[in-house]
Amino acid sequence: MADKLLRGGIIGCGFFAQFHIDAWRRMHGVALVTACDPDLSRAVSAAPRAYQTAEEMLDRESLDFVDIATRPETHFELVRLATSRGIPVICQKPLAPTASESAAVARLASESGVRVMVHENWRWQPWYRAVKRLIADGAVGRPLTYRIRTVKPDGYGPDAYPTQPYFRDYRRLILFETMIHHLDTARFLFGDVAWLYAQARRNNPLIQGEDEAHVMLTHTSGLIGAADGHRFLDTDETGPAMGEAWFEGEGGVLHVAGSGHVRRAGHMLWENTIPEGYRGDSVKATQEHFIHCLRTGEEFESEVREYLKTIALVEAAYTSIDSRAAVEPRVPD
Repeated sequence: MADKLLRGGIIGCGFFAQFHIDAWRRMHGVALVTACDPDLSRAVSAAPRAYQTAEEMLDRESLDFVDIATRPETHFELVRLATSRGIPVICQKPLAPTASESAAVARLASESGVRVMVHENWRWQPWYRAVKRLIADGAVGRPLTYRIRTVKPDGYGPDAYPTQPYFRDYRRLILFETMIHHLDTARFLFGDVAWLYAQARRNNPLIQGEDEAHVMLTHTSGLIGAADGHRFLDTDETGPAMGEAWFEGEGGVLHVAGSGHVRRAGHMLWENTIPEGYRGDSVKATQEHFIHCLRTGEEFESEVREYLKTIALVEAAYTSIDSRAAVEPRVPD
């Protein structure tokens, strides 16, 4: 498989799938040969051969992988269709509507022996990869704490989330759909979480779910950090990072600005000069990792069973909100 051209298909050609499609087209050694969407015109624009149903596409095409870029409630059945045919899967997050359904997806992968990776792009944003390297190289000395926050000014009024309007009907919103990224990034940077405490509220009365959340995390190492977010403003230094982050250590503080630049005491340590793609071209980096691991047999960073640890953090956050108490994450099985 090392030199073989890998033939892929994508299921779902909606708003966010366009970032996937763009990234596949710019990758070497990969060809997006087919696409599927109930709106056939969208599938036609995505790949040379188009279908309206996943079953027909998977039955008629010979594929090396499939990219599932649909809504969470469809993922279990689509992963089942692909794994039952022996086709490796990269599946967009959220993985499923509930933790138990996410665990069922992981069981599908385990029982089929087919590789399944969650398309978790946040940890592949280049500024967070740079932060991990800088901390490992001693840029802030011994880490003391961190704060990762997400903001975006699209949560107002009856037309909130205009590019993905179905968010308005999610009963679980900012933690389930957005801040899962940041909780996963915290795991990527500092390891697993022993317990957490969370609070949340809804500011926009015209939507169903929470649109502001604050989470305090204690990692198994003892490090304490925080993640928070809402969708009502932008950062002072705007750009692709969709928020800011601070990483404090005994030797200084790393600041990730909204631009993606990483500074310490005002001095640039890593400059974001990536103009294309989604948020530092992180979708492409995620998909390149998937393809690299398919070729080499290496483990996916966000292999579906491993990703259940991140889903456990989201579930623990909601439990904490309801109970008003600190909660130990429990990986669903």
